[in-house]
Amino acid sequence: MSQNNGKSDGTSGNEHTDEGRPANGLIRWFDDLSSGDTDEVGGKNASLGEMVAELGSFGIRVPRGFATTASAYWEFLDANDLRSEIAARIDDLDEGADLADVGAAIRSSILDAEFPPQLREAIVKAYAELGGRLERENPDVAVRSSATAEDLPEASFAGQQETYLNITGDDELLDACQRCYASLFTDRAISYRRDHGFDQLSVALSVGVQEMVRSDLAGAGVMFTIDTDSGFPRTVMIDAAWGLGESVVSGTVDPDEYLVFKPLLDHDDVCPIISKTLGEKRTKVVYRSSGSDPTETVETDRDEQTTHVLDDDEIVQLARWAVIIEDHYGGPMDIEWAKDGDRGGLFIVQARPETVHAQKGAAMLTSYALTERGDRLVTGLAIGDAIAAGTVCNLSSADEIDRFEDGAVLVTGTTDPDWEPIMKRASAIVTDHGGRTSHAAIVSRELGVAAVIGTGDATSTLEDGHEVTVSCAEGEEGHVYDGILEFEASEIDLSQVPETRTAVMLNLADPAGAFRWWRLPTDGVGLARMEFIVNNHIKVHPMALVHLDRVDDEAREEILELTGGREDTAEYFVERLAYAIARISAAAWPEPVIVRMSDFKTNEYARLIGGEAFEPSEENPMLGWRGASRYYHDGYREGFALECAAIRRVRDEMGLTNTVVMIPFCRTVGEADRVLEVMADNGLIRGRNGLEIYVMAEIPSNIILADDFASRFDGFSIGSNDLTQLTLGVDRDSDMLTALFDERDDAVTSSVERLISAAHSKARKVGFCGQRPSDDPDYADLLVRAGVDSISISPDTFLTVKQHVADAESR
Repeated sequence: MSQNNGKSDGTSGNEHTDEGRPANGLIRWFDDLSSGDTDEVGGKNASLGEMVAELGSFGIRVPRGFATTASAYWEFLDANDLRSEIAARIDDLDEGADLADVGAAIRSSILDAEFPPQLREAIVKAYAELGGRLERENPDVAVRSSATAEDLPEASFAGQQETYLNITGDDELLDACQRCYASLFTDRAISYRRDHGFDQLSVALSVGVQEMVRSDLAGAGVMFTIDTDSGFPRTVMIDAAWGLGESVVSGTVDPDEYLVFKPLLDHDDVCPIISKTLGEKRTKVVYRSSGSDPTETVETDRDEQTTHVLDDDEIVQLARWAVIIEDHYGGPMDIEWAKDGDRGGLFIVQARPETVHAQKGAAMLTSYALTERGDRLVTGLAIGDAIAAGTVCNLSSADEIDRFEDGAVLVTGTTDPDWEPIMKRASAIVTDHGGRTSHAAIVSRELGVAAVIGTGDATSTLEDGHEVTVSCAEGEEGHVYDGILEFEASEIDLSQVPETRTAVMLNLADPAGAFRWWRLPTDGVGLARMEFIVNNHIKVHPMALVHLDRVDDEAREEILELTGGREDTAEYFVERLAYAIARISAAAWPEPVIVRMSDFKTNEYARLIGGEAFEPSEENPMLGWRGASRYYHDGYREGFALECAAIRRVRDEMGLTNTVVMIPFCRTVGEADRVLEVMADNGLIRGRNGLEIYVMAEIPSNIILADDFASRFDGFSIGSNDLTQLTLGVDRDSDMLTALFDERDDAVTSSVERLISAAHSKARKVGFCGQRPSDDPDYADLLVRAGVDSISISPDTFLTVKQHVADAESR
């Protein structure tokens, strides 16, 4: 760097003004820019300069470089008499000329033009000085377009203009700059400006010339300072792939995905990575050793495909940088990062405002739900939470636009900005490749279109003309179903939610959908069912993972495939369970999340992969070996140890200490003591690090001996189904006895009232988890009068129950 921060000798040898800028105003160095210079160098370059000047003191590294100015762009046009020609072409477009013809003509004129000598000299001299600063001749650089209306919070121009990587030498640089100028008039850019009300000749283009980060020797990607689908603001989402970042941005690769919980990033004693998903990463973009194209796409090897691009320290470092950048700009951000495989270290190469959720109001929440089911055809990442239906249009190229009919479901391998005219007309979008930060995902969110990304096989499975339903309303995974299915959409007005003294919490079964409900003003999660997570996200019996030698060959093959061939198969269980619980606990933070330890019946456990080798056949599993009785038994003790390890990881290693543990179906006080002892042996000691342990109140003995259970546990949760069944001696699954199964029976309600009174006398809280209060306002009134501390229900009935509780409290 020059002695005066690049302001007196960093402007290509031109005459300087008193402010340290070149008098001709053609070149600006990044360290001479701020976010207020958007009109001169565009949003992208202004942002880079702002970060260099303001965020370097926080350790954030931005590659050095310079930018041509808007004045340089206008000088280029005027020296070649292009303004009037462009204006005439745009007039032709307004009068009905073909967009493709108009765009091609304007680009051709720009590419055929000559650089005015002063501008050519300024760029060449600045490039030479950059080489001097980097201490190498003809440095490899990234050449990026930055439009003066780009990357504003209200307008996302991301991807509308071009970027060129691994550019070396004066001739390549000038050629890349000229191609950037021409890219201001790609068909998609012209169309986008027309749609968003920008005058075509009021937008200029600045070219950023930036030191290349050798991520071709390491990895790169994109990160957002919010969850991109739900808008949940307390996570940083990072996508990562090997090689240059273009593969992630374009969606041609299925990247690794990491989620980091922001509120705990300042705690050095924890690692708040709440999710790590290994992407396939089958290809990467690298420098080309020879030929005219400076980069090429090559296949990755097996080690790269099965290894995370970033280690935990690098993930946390990027997340901390993301939060610093977000705080500086005052809103959610879309950030590109790169890791240098030559010099080492991480860099930020772009940062722009996130434009989808930043403009959404928080008062209304739309909830979608399928009301019927069909055959599932393909599965991928759900983008957004909507549902749409239509006829498949399977396209291999954006040039096939004439085949696309409005309202069809677009199916293709991947998308880039050339696809946007088609995407705007689609009812839904399905792709083979891409992650949550790919082009297809970003544009789908902006358009509000349901999209299922990275299916792997949509183009080979979904045939033209086939009717399908695309559902993104079932959590993290999106599904495409056969046929046009019925679904419903409901609006939730969050401004009308009443306040209540009684806590109203959620029952959450699927961790993938936890972020969907963050806007609801809940008091936490009253029931997170561990067995649901095991069944849907792990699929393998925990004892089979501990004793792989005891399962049959078919189950062993399935297990090895699911676990990715890892040697420590038990770690697969702990890792996936911990990440699933962490998502739920993060969504509710700092409110409590009560996680019920596994409560499968033996017949349900046996259906897990490898389960038959470890489960007895019981006549009545409902009253058999379930709940607490398994945890200290030799037949499951090692499996329970894995459950405890996952809880310990969430609380002690990730730092989500709002996670509360709950023991189900605990028949006797002696059994409670044995379970607590086993938990302590596995590092879960009541009171340590604030750990609370609750017990389900679902057996008459829990009511009769409430005082004794209260001395061992921190709270109770009433399981009304089992309590009703066992109090009345009614099989809840019997059609013959349906009329007798009544949670309002005096024997049941008096048990509820007795438990609440006994628990409160010992300063213990009591919650109720069940749907009855949502269906029956009088039952909510009964619970409120009895003094219940919390009621936990499914998210879709939250407002109904909240109102029932408020009405009961007012009476």
